Order: sequence, then structure tokens, then C-alpha cells
Amino acid sequence: MPLTATGQLVDGARAADTAIVAFNVITLEHAEAIVAGAEQAGRAVILQISENAVRFHHGRLAPIAAAVTALAELAAVPVAVHLDHVQSPELLHAVEGTGISSAMFDASTLDYADNVSATAQAVDWAHARGLWLEAELGEVGGKDGAHAPGVRTDPAEAAEFVAATGVDALAVAVGSSHAMTDRTAALDFALIGRLRETLPVPLVLHGSSGVPDDDLVRAVRAGIVKINVGTILNVAFTGAVRAELAAAPVVDPRKYLAPARDAVARTVAHLVTTIS
Repeated sequence: MPLTATGQLVDGARAADTAIVAFNVITLEHAEAIVAGAEQAGRAVILQISENAVRFHHGRLAPIAAAVTALAELAAVPVAVHLDHVQSPELLHAVEGTGISSAMFDASTLDYADNVSATAQAVDWAHARGLWLEAELGEVGGKDGAHAPGVRTDPAEAAEFVAATGVDALAVAVGSSHAMTDRTAALDFALIGRLRETLPVPLVLHGSSGVPDDDLVRAVRAGIVKINVGTILNVAFTGAVRAELAAAPVVDPRKYLAPARDAVARTVAHLVTTIS
């Protein structure tokens, strides 16, 4: 089916009091697995390409974007393609003409005033081209520098930020952390509720791999509309590769990439079924 716009999926999830899950893509096998898992579950998904993933592909967005959007168009369920955690305006501008319908512009390492200024410019550029733009306030943990664990988004400041920038959605710091390989994150559900009541835009949860299933469901009930998942896919992928290599002296990468892709698809199907 044709590519679906990210904003359409997010708005639909919000209207239905549920959430849309956005999965990070690193390789073609990731994208194939995410689509396969979504199809197995009969659920829409968002495929996300991060700035780090683009860097892995020699700094070129176009090849991975072409592959991912082609897979999205062939999917039997609605699939949108999103550019995630973009800090470079040049990379943001590179989405034009790729089929990517949205981006998350991350200026959270800047101080508040500079974050507002940079994000507002990104929003103006994106909206002029019909693109949906997410931003972040109150750094989510698990990254170096300003992404310090324990930071929380202040509802009043967040309301000011949304009004000043015009963003379409806001990633909030409520207790999750990027790159967690165990699922022990403790979310502040009361804060999620206050943010939902205060802000006119959908709330996004980053670092969701570290959140237990039951708490992801509870977060959606509290007000989260878009849930970003990355690390848990890599845990499944790498675990399957290790198992195949340990079982036999494999040389052909297809022998371990296929089981890894299947493991990711199962993880995706489980998560989208659990959450939505």
C-alpha cells in the first residue's frame, strides 16, 4: 500500500486512546523484520532511521531511505518512515524527496533558549514542506553529555516550548533511558498524566526498550501516544546471531541473518500486540 504519513498514524492512535510504535532501523534486515512483525500482528508501525544509523551507512541517507521506503510501500499494513534524533540541519534537509514524512529534531543538548530557536527553525522548514516534526525537552537518559539520567520534563516549561516552537509532538523525559538492555526502567506515570493534561500535542516515549510490557501499557493509558523502540530489537538480533554462530561454523551470512531477522520480527509482533 502507499506510504502512510507519520502524522496520520500518530493522530489516529491518539484519537483511539492508544499508541503507535516506532522501531529503529539499522540494516535492511531490521526493516524487513519490523514490517514482517507488523504484518503478523496486523498493526501499523513507523520505521525510524536515526542520525546514528545514517552515520553507520557512511553518512548517506538516500540509500537506506530508498530501501526502507520501498519496504514500507510493499507492506500489507500502514507503515510510515521517520528520521530520528536529527541534530544536523543539513541531514534534516536531506529528507526532502525521500518519502520520509517526518523527523525528530533533537536540540536538547543546547540550553533552553537555543533549543527553542533551533527547533522553531526546524519546524518552519519542515512545515513549509508538509513534514511532521517531533522535538525533545528534558533530556532522556542513556546518551552522553546533556542526556543525563534522572532528568524530568517540567510541564509548564514544556507548554512554553510547544507554544514557542510549533512542534507536532514532544518527546518527554519521564524515567526511561536509551540503550537499556534490561527492562527495569521506572516511569513517572503521574508526570505523564500531567504532561498529557498540559500539552496540546502528542507525547513521545524514547528509550522504551528498558520499560516492562505492563508499564508500556500503563504509559499509553497515562497519555503516551508514540513509543520508540530500538535496543530490544538489537538484543534479539544479536542473540540469534550468537546462537547460530555457536551452533555451527557458519560462513554464509544468510545462515545467521535470517534467524536474526525472524527473532526481531517476533519481538516486533509481541510489542505492537501488547501496546496497541
